[in-house]
Amino acid sequence: MRIFHLAIAVALLAALSTTACRAQQDFSDELPRIPPTEPEAALKTFQVADGFHLEPVAAEPLVTSPVAVEWDADGRMYVCEMRGYSEDRDAGISRITRLEDVDHDGTYDRSVVFVDELLWPTALFPFDGGLFVADAPNIYYFKDTDGDGVADVRHIALTGFNIHNVQGLLNSFHWGLDNRIHVACGTVGGKVHRGQDDPSTAVEVRGRDIAFDPRTYEFERTSGGAQHGMCFDDWGRKFASSNSDHIQQVMYEDRYIARNPQLKAPNSRLSIAVDGPQAEVFRTSPVEPWRIVRTRLRVSGQVRGPVEGGGRAAGYFTGATGITIYRGDAWPQQWKGTAIVGDVGSNLVHRKRLEPNGVAFKAHRIDEKSEFVTSNDIWFRPAQFANAPDGTLHIIDVCREVIEHPASLPPDIKKHLDLTAGRDRGRIYRLAPDGYRFRPAPSLSTAPTQTLVTLLQHANAWHRETAARLLYERQDRSAIAAIEALAGNASLPQGRLHAMYALAGMDALDEDVLLARLRDEHPQVRRHAIRLTEPLLDSPALQAAVLQHVDDESLDVRYQLAFTLGYLPAEKRIAPLARLLQADRDDSWMRMAVLSSIGDDTDQLFVTLAEQTGADAAFVLPLIGDQIADKAKTDAAVRDALSSLLTDLQRVAGDEQQPPAARRQAISGLQFGDFEALEATFAELLDGRQPLSVQRQALTTLGRFADQQVATMVLEVWPGLSPQLRQVATEILFSRPAFTAALFDALDDQQIAVSEIAPTRLKLAAESGNESIRARAASYLSHRGGKGESRQAVIDAYRKSLNMAADAARGRAVFRKQCAGCHAAEGVGHETGPKLATLQSRGAETILVNLLDPNREVNPQYLNYVVLTVDGRTLTGMITAESATSVTLRRADAATDTVLREDIEQIRSTGVSLMPEGLEENMDPQAVADLLRYLMELK
Repeated sequence: MRIFHLAIAVALLAALSTTACRAQQDFSDELPRIPPTEPEAALKTFQVADGFHLEPVAAEPLVTSPVAVEWDADGRMYVCEMRGYSEDRDAGISRITRLEDVDHDGTYDRSVVFVDELLWPTALFPFDGGLFVADAPNIYYFKDTDGDGVADVRHIALTGFNIHNVQGLLNSFHWGLDNRIHVACGTVGGKVHRGQDDPSTAVEVRGRDIAFDPRTYEFERTSGGAQHGMCFDDWGRKFASSNSDHIQQVMYEDRYIARNPQLKAPNSRLSIAVDGPQAEVFRTSPVEPWRIVRTRLRVSGQVRGPVEGGGRAAGYFTGATGITIYRGDAWPQQWKGTAIVGDVGSNLVHRKRLEPNGVAFKAHRIDEKSEFVTSNDIWFRPAQFANAPDGTLHIIDVCREVIEHPASLPPDIKKHLDLTAGRDRGRIYRLAPDGYRFRPAPSLSTAPTQTLVTLLQHANAWHRETAARLLYERQDRSAIAAIEALAGNASLPQGRLHAMYALAGMDALDEDVLLARLRDEHPQVRRHAIRLTEPLLDSPALQAAVLQHVDDESLDVRYQLAFTLGYLPAEKRIAPLARLLQADRDDSWMRMAVLSSIGDDTDQLFVTLAEQTGADAAFVLPLIGDQIADKAKTDAAVRDALSSLLTDLQRVAGDEQQPPAARRQAISGLQFGDFEALEATFAELLDGRQPLSVQRQALTTLGRFADQQVATMVLEVWPGLSPQLRQVATEILFSRPAFTAALFDALDDQQIAVSEIAPTRLKLAAESGNESIRARAASYLSHRGGKGESRQAVIDAYRKSLNMAADAARGRAVFRKQCAGCHAAEGVGHETGPKLATLQSRGAETILVNLLDPNREVNPQYLNYVVLTVDGRTLTGMITAESATSVTLRRADAATDTVLREDIEQIRSTGVSLMPEGLEENMDPQAVADLLRYLMELK
């Protein structure tokens, strides 16, 4: 499989082209420099939610450009100072400093440079008296062996991380329950290997995170891949953030999905904010002048770049970073588990309440029309947060005049800015509840092992995790008995959890401990006990105990069980997996978890479900139908079960008394039947008297078959298809070379007019690897002036629509007929493309240009991709999800195709928008005028 990711290149080339062609402008009067606020005056700039306040912990000159902090076992703070941000990487001016609070009053007094001459360091973590530091392309290990506070040991643990985006580098080191250091790989990825290994051993980590053993540096790819910010809650659930998607939950471990290459898994990262990924924020700082000017230039089309937030310069998440779950013991109990996110672009700290929503969470805004912390100083840049030894949350303020990727700043603006302003400044704050009294950090590096065991049940997460790390470092087996006792009697359930993992880290977790914890009263302890049985499931006692949780009252426990059952023999896992799937069939995550564990035994699962539920087993066909159809060729039991089910589905599909949703599900299942036996049924379902949604599903399902008669049937019904259905039909006719040839024959015979085929589809066909199709498509394009026609000429011809008398009601009808496949309004349509609010704020003329020339400005998110499969199909759409095993494409009407990676021959970007050219062929100037009126008046 070859994958070509051209979206970024296309966007950058377009930006360079636009900039080169546009006359430079002088914005000096609009772009004044903003002076910094000195440390002693900074607290006066903040507004903090009731019940909390900020306390200064450290400031320049003690610390500069901080982007991450960690404390060693004795409470000394190590600070990652990214002084080379954003364009001075090669100057080697970044460093790691160590701060000490000599008089234990809660503010740091002494600073020493632990490591200097670094490039772009972004994260750090202590281990065994030293420090791991992320400085792409490397993760280093540094250690001070002579006690002078300066590292004298330096070697590369891991290498190969990419560096091409300063805002997408690896970041966020965290100690995991599994006794490994977890790393967010950012958006740039890389081909990573251990420093001492041959580069040929490197593995691609793009779209993933990693976890590595701090002793051996062995690492594993893990689910994740967000931009900047990753954390865990008390129970090991993982969260992440990206600039424009501020809170995401990581829903599964990559290792589970990788077991089943046939699994079409969704993206592991789920956006969970109730108010949306790019939610509204309420800054109290003035919007930076450069941001105002840049937005104006983007909206007007003078410079390239995404127009976000409806064309507003601010007021929504654009620089979300550093997501952290509060896990301390200093805040009131009600705030434990609160999600904290910074927005460096809006000078604020946002918080959300997490509420269970099945396996996932929903994240609700806590502060209405306000934020947890804001500053009226634009230099406040909260990049990261840390749960501290004192039980509070610390805010790491990079303190910069400008936080922005240099490539996103037009030269006319950039020349008036100083992107280095603030490299000599930096602040760290304690976010504490009112009435808080500072608690000094303990000195744990030389603490007795029994003290560390006791700390595993401390109310503050820093104490628990530091104790867990030190126990792992020491490998003191004399502590095993005490840890086993704690696993059974710790009053805090987190203590029982950490005790199990501490034993696992010493290879001392035995059957008796797990059997007891599988009966624990707390569901999260039970969940992890199930997970920890996986390497020990040759034990009959553990097998029996694990299987008892098929009916556990906790969905979280059942979800973990669905993954863990994959480690049992087939004869023991099929029946419980079928029970889990049937009981939680409406939960898409549970369905995925079950299928990750089924391996090659989908046939047994299917037969079991069919025996238990009859026709109701149809819900599983979209998930495993391909494998079932293959198995049915050689297995009588599977063939009989499938045949019986298909008979029932055929009946439901044609029954007009059934609800449309039931009919659509039945029609979808028919794709796994015999085409000849179903041909008459499809002919009935494509009848124009059928509901539109039924016709659409029938067309979509019909397109799954390779029989040449499919093209004949589609062409026969073409004249009666609505514009929306013609989009589906077009995808079918261009999906296989034989179908495309039949379409071209119909064009030659004038059964269909060339003008009825979208020019973008013909352009793609003109690039086909099939010589005949390529030549014929080029001929049709030439006939209709396809490649030579000017989009500007079309725009000029329709410009009169801007001044015509128009009717919004008629425009609503135009929208629903022509636009609802990719946009939603008034509860109608699908949000495949940009939100209409974004378009509306840009004005009617800009909408007209985007409508008639959709490729003039293309956000890379909406680029159209082509996927060629090994069986000869051609699929198109924007990429909405990638997992270890599959890629998902989405196009008009929310139609999706999920393709296994092993079935992909090639993926390539078309370089053009998902929105097609040529919409004017279905709308005269009056219809466009009505549509514009409707869109501009839409609330």
